[in-house]
Parts: sequence; C-alpha cells; structure tokens
Amino acid sequence: MIGNRGRLHSAPKVVRRLAPASLGAMIGLVIGAAPAAQARPAPNPEFEPFADCPVTVKHVSQCLVATTTSGEFQLANKTVPITKPIVLQGGTVEGTHVLVPAADGNTLSRTPLTVPGGLTGIEGLPLGGEVIAVTELAGPVEVFAENLTGRGPAVKLPVRVKLENPILGEACYVGSEAEPILLQLTTGTTKPPPPAKPISGNPGTASLNPALTIITISGTSLVDNTFSAPAVSGCGGALLSPLLDTAVDLQVGLPAASGASTAVLNGSLEETSAREVKKAKVLPKKAKAVSKTAKAKAHG
Repeated sequence: MIGNRGRLHSAPKVVRRLAPASLGAMIGLVIGAAPAAQARPAPNPEFEPFADCPVTVKHVSQCLVATTTSGEFQLANKTVPITKPIVLQGGTVEGTHVLVPAADGNTLSRTPLTVPGGLTGIEGLPLGGEVIAVTELAGPVEVFAENLTGRGPAVKLPVRVKLENPILGEACYVGSEAEPILLQLTTGTTKPPPPAKPISGNPGTASLNPALTIITISGTSLVDNTFSAPAVSGCGGALLSPLLDTAVDLQVGLPAASGASTAVLNGSLEETSAREVKKAKVLPKKAKAVSKTAKAKAHG
C-alpha cells in the first residue's frame, strides 16, 4: 500500500514534468505546420475565365472561352444589336470537334438583348412594349480550330431564339432542337445564295501570356449570312399561339430562307490546357456561389 501511495504521489510530479515538454512539442508542431499550410498555392486569378471548364470529364485536354462583345443578330426584318457580352465556353477533346459543355451547364450564356422597336405595327394586336431576345443552344456545338484562319466554318452553333414579352409568354421561340437555326460562323468570307452578298470576318490577332500558358485571340469577327430561320412557335401559349405566331412571323419576316439573315459576332477567344486549369485551383462558379452563400449565412 505504501508503495502504491508512493507511485500515486509521484505520478503528478511526472505529469508536471511532462506537461511543459508536451505543450512545447505541440507548439512546435503547430509552428512547423504553419509554413506548410501557407505554402499551399492560392487560386491563380489569371485562370478565372476557365473556372467552368469541364476538366473532370475524361479526355478533355483544352479549355476555351469565346466572348462576343459587339455585333448584331439579324433575323430577316429584325436586327438585334449585341450590346452585352455573350459567352460561349467549354472543353475540347483532341481528335474531335464537339465542344464538351461547361461544368455548370452554362455553355452559352443566356444574355438578354433588347429588340429595337419591339414588335409594334401590327394592327389590332397588343404586341407593343419592350421585347427581349435571348439566344439559347439547341444542340451540340462544334469547334474547328484549324479553320480560325478563315478556310471554313470555325464554329457550328445550333441555336433557338426566345422572344420575351408579357403578351408573348414563356415559350415563344424561333427555332427548336428539332429545327434549329444553324450558324456556321467563319472568320473568312461567306458564300450566301444570291441576291445576298458575301460578308467577311476577321481572324484577329493572337498573343500569349508571360507564362506561355494562355493564348488570347483578340479582335475576332465571326460571321454568317447563309443560314435559314424557321417560323416562330409557342407565342402567347396554347390559346393565343395560332394568332400570335402568325402575327410575329409577318412582323419579322419568318420563315426566312438562306441569305435573308445575318450574324456578326465580334470579340475574343481564350484557350489554355485543362492541366493548367487544374493546377491553377480555380473554383467552379457554382462552388463560388455556394461558398459566398455559406459565408453570408455564417456572418448573418
């Protein structure tokens, strides 16, 4: 019993001797770990434009972002100037032309553009007021990088155009997935059927960033005036569609044959490798939005 008491009384002394040493060791470990944590590379802001590149999709090797900043989209009698950026983005697989959709699904930005003059001028129909046109994808995009110098179509872009207005409803479209408006955009010169005349684009000027990891082609102009456009459908919902579809077609001039419409997309193109995007540690835009929401809730 005495021996046990001796051990019991001596134990706190041992603990007292070990505690400072253990605390010192722990502090040393924390201090030693701090530089390692600080050494983690921060996201490289230079690669932010590629944050939604589908780098986790097998065989995606390149990331591209094309931004249209000006130009126009003319459907027969109606011309809509491009006054806001329209972004096309995704990834490419070597040996194929189909653009792999963006990680967040927003491969072609839904950019609202105002239709000058709306759809006024049709007697007896309440189509006055502002009309918004939004171009949406209606099928897979094809990119032909070898044609960026103008030898042929550089981008095949199947789209549909949504016309938005309180009277037109939520399903008023020119084009569909079954019958898209197929833009065959080129930086060269088009060959429309007569009486339409050829128009020319511009391949732009290429440059590299200092690290030689991002190529930027600025001053590009992609054009097409060879596409046709189908009649509008779905305007005003099931009840009014038979009447409003006909009215909109008359106002816009639909359906329109090849050569009656024009697309001019001016802007720039950025491209880099999927490997560099992974290394840059940039967060996908959805992840950023979730992160911001979480932080707002935490501080709220």
